[in-house]
Amino acid sequence: MLRLGVDLGGTKIEATVLDEAGKALSRQRIPTPQDGYAAIIEAIGELVDKIERELGISCRIGVGTPGAISPRNGLIKNANSTCLNDRPLQSDLSARLGREVRLANDANCLALSESFDGAAVNSKVVFAVILGTGVGGGLVINGQLIHGANAIAGEWGHNPLPEPRDYERPGPACYCGRRGCLETFLSGPGLMLDFIGDGGVAEDVEGIVAQAGAGNPTAQATIERYVDRLSRGLASVVNILDPDVIVLGGGVSNIPGLCAKVSASWDQYVFSNEIDTVLTTARHGDSSGVRGAARLWRD
Repeated sequence: MLRLGVDLGGTKIEATVLDEAGKALSRQRIPTPQDGYAAIIEAIGELVDKIERELGISCRIGVGTPGAISPRNGLIKNANSTCLNDRPLQSDLSARLGREVRLANDANCLALSESFDGAAVNSKVVFAVILGTGVGGGLVINGQLIHGANAIAGEWGHNPLPEPRDYERPGPACYCGRRGCLETFLSGPGLMLDFIGDGGVAEDVEGIVAQAGAGNPTAQATIERYVDRLSRGLASVVNILDPDVIVLGGGVSNIPGLCAKVSASWDQYVFSNEIDTVLTTARHGDSSGVRGAARLWRD
């Protein structure tokens, strides 16, 4: 059977089918239902059914999702799409689709995809970051996805912002119940909140970027703060993991020149007089996560 990956996001559900060579045979997107857990299960089921009917095949299914499966009870935890939390997502999807479904954190899927045939291919230690509606992280070492004893390996987004300035304390409230998490500063909504709090007006992150490019000083200052905060956050990862490559994914990673700006800034925070870690964006772009979900069936 071919491999079908599903990327469950806060605003869209994407599915793709990969052949043995990694070529995408089908790629489709639908909006993520906003009316609850059961609707999400059915939407994924209908999307998979539709693709398999069109291709005339039955596939092995891998799903990338916010949060992670608790090793204790098999329920989803830590998802910023909170309707998924404390739900048996993997078993419910398996029941709906009538077969085994493999499931992993969406940032783990990004890391798996980019280490397999993306921007971090042949690298020993790969850290992947999602900068989107939320902020996630995934870790691959020697080609193996690392989950950790608590299924939270790589989840840096709910650590505090390192070296906070006085004006950054105590930080915005986070859905996890804490304040000042990296996610509240580095996610798309966090960037928007910072810009609006400084008097800016924009409908989305792309609007802030456009205004910065047009010379708007408020937008430029917002991007500068974002670069510094991302530099602090990633420096703490480098200080712990010392990865060969850090791969950025998610919509906010598309800020022009972001990797170059952070690479020029993070040396003041990394505990080394030389930094060989490569910071890059995902080679497969916004399709990397869904490709990684399909790669959960590498065997």
